Amino acid sequence: MPAILYRSRAAVVLFTGLLALSTTVGHAQRAHRAHAKLDERLSASVRAGDSDTKQIIIRTKSGGIPGLTDTLRGKGHRVLRSHSIINALTARVPVSALESLAESPLVESISIDAVVTAHQSAGSDMTLRGTLGLPVISPGGNHVTVALIDSGIEAGPEFGDRIAAFYDFTQDGRAGWPRDDYGHGTHVAGLIAGDGDLSDKRYRGVAPKAKLIGLKVLDQNGAGSTSNVIDAIEFATRNKDRFAIDIINLSLGHPVYEPAETDPLVQAVEAAVRAGIVVVTSAGNVGVSSATGLPGYAGILSPGNAPSAITVGAVKTVDTNSRTDDRVAPYSSRGPTWYDAHAKPDVVAPGHGLVSVAARWSTLYTNNPSARVDSAYMRLSGTSMAAGVVSGTVALILEANRTAFPNSTLTPNAVKAILQHTALQARDDQGLAYDYLTQGAGSVNAAGAIDLASHIDASAPIGSWWLTANVNPWTVIDNVTQPWSQAVAWGDAVSDGPAAAYNEIAWTTNIVWGSNIVWGSNIVWGSNIVWGSNIVWGNNIVWGNALIGASDESGSATSWGQAANVESLTTWGSLDGSPAANGLVLTSP
Repeated sequence: MPAILYRSRAAVVLFTGLLALSTTVGHAQRAHRAHAKLDERLSASVRAGDSDTKQIIIRTKSGGIPGLTDTLRGKGHRVLRSHSIINALTARVPVSALESLAESPLVESISIDAVVTAHQSAGSDMTLRGTLGLPVISPGGNHVTVALIDSGIEAGPEFGDRIAAFYDFTQDGRAGWPRDDYGHGTHVAGLIAGDGDLSDKRYRGVAPKAKLIGLKVLDQNGAGSTSNVIDAIEFATRNKDRFAIDIINLSLGHPVYEPAETDPLVQAVEAAVRAGIVVVTSAGNVGVSSATGLPGYAGILSPGNAPSAITVGAVKTVDTNSRTDDRVAPYSSRGPTWYDAHAKPDVVAPGHGLVSVAARWSTLYTNNPSARVDSAYMRLSGTSMAAGVVSGTVALILEANRTAFPNSTLTPNAVKAILQHTALQARDDQGLAYDYLTQGAGSVNAAGAIDLASHIDASAPIGSWWLTANVNPWTVIDNVTQPWSQAVAWGDAVSDGPAAAYNEIAWTTNIVWGSNIVWGSNIVWGSNIVWGSNIVWGNNIVWGNALIGASDESGSATSWGQAANVESLTTWGSLDGSPAANGLVLTSP
């Protein structure tokens, strides 16, 4: 009996221990599943035991918004707004409630409502149109509309009656008179569509006949919330036909805290592209490591990591029309993207020391007298400016194609392919071409892109040749013949054939750029991975000492995770080249 009793007690102890272990494992598994739905910022807050309340964006299952709204309000949480374009809600929830919220079957992912800022800096580029190979007067982007999601637009003679509408999403999206209390949006708008009236056309924008829709999301300090940007994107998408919106310009962003698949800002961009809107984004001004002071990789910001967006880095033109002396600006963010390792940027464009329209009562104009040019303009630098140049170029591409083929409609993917195919290779001081993660397919060639677009009949059947004439794959700028890249970066490979000569399924709507599709037999893709052995990573990562994940002997990335110090990634850009919270880099003339 005593032996039997002992074994019984041992069994009870063992059972109790197993039960406790099972319970602990169960809690751990649930916690792991919950944290899998949280972005890096929120997951870190939960691990730290923060007692704060956070403003978050919750992506739901299809049709889950009403049920989740009821659940949140039933627990006393504030629901601020819904975003039907991405099946999401913005709400304020205590950190202590995030794990239980993530366990809800209605919840897909939970992201911080991150602060977004502008990507500009301040410095003389009087040859913008010349360096793009464009004449001073024409073309002009007639009958093309650009939605500028930024700090606003200040009305004036540079824009005339071409600001078709203005909505302020820092004030719940209410309609109003165009205004810009920060000044960034007006400068970008001038690069896109300024008429140059106050400078005898000297500082004319790329597409001076294009119309503008102002969607204000940034305050007088150049900062705003991700949820407001998503609201503006949704507004532009929903009102695409009402305002004939062709292009969205997003010269703003925030650090990447999660994969593109769950990033709410990225998903809003992808939804706009699926609706047929060309979305142009700035890559970010995070090209220099704060630790080493040297250019580094993996600094692309959100939504520049959106696969289908046209993500733009910046080049310095050193105030000449020649393209041979152009250099990629050190601050220009390089790829690949965190988590997903997407090849970004897609292209680079003039963005350094560009003179454009000033909002004369704005924070930028008031606080930076050295950046003023004459009485109506400012000199700024950054990928924000480069994105504006590309949005103007896209307007000219669409105008050229519609003029030549009234029944032709170029999709966003087709526009990106045209920009990449006609891009010009930028080279460093040693004459070597920058790698793809630094310059994408190359520097935007507006004259060449217009030429190619005017010979593409997009109504041609899928799989057929859609060029209506042979197009010479080069452009003469400043009396120098510049060959086109004739390359399109798709996924982790670069085309090595006539990718832009056929109407492929890749150029249709509802195809996410870089996704796996069956290409036509006439498309030959190179076998080189974009970040192959010719790129040695070592410590050339913008943040963190190295990649989190395995790497091969050369330091090339073989797997990707989050940045080691992702919590500190709230500052970029500067007034003097050092990190600063306002995303501003002022350069001397």
